[in-house]
Amino acid sequence: MPSQLLGSCSRQLIEKLNEGESKGIHLAQHSLFIIRHQGRVYAYLNQCPHLGIELEWMPDQFLDHARQFIHCSTHGALFLIRTGECIAGPCQGQFLRPLTMQENGDDVDFLLSS
Repeated sequence: MPSQLLGSCSRQLIEKLNEGESKGIHLAQHSLFIIRHQGRVYAYLNQCPHLGIELEWMPDQFLDHARQFIHCSTHGALFLIRTGECIAGPCQGQFLRPLTMQENGDDVDFLLSS
């Protein structure tokens, strides 16, 4: 399956992300976010499947208060961090669009599968 390169960021940015933290990243025409959860980093497009709007209410605030779910600030939808599946809210059963991260020297490339 072909992938589209959305852009790159410094590998240090990802390495600095602590457990339970999220970070928004803007690459040219794309907005995405990363989350470190249970020792793994997940990356998604910053776009709710319900209305196509960005998820956070403040910069880098993508998680609920307990840091167990991705939270859409507009309609309160909750998504599983591991899969991006919406488990509560108006887009229940739909998914966030996951991104593949690929190391490229001192950078990390973000790829979106077609």
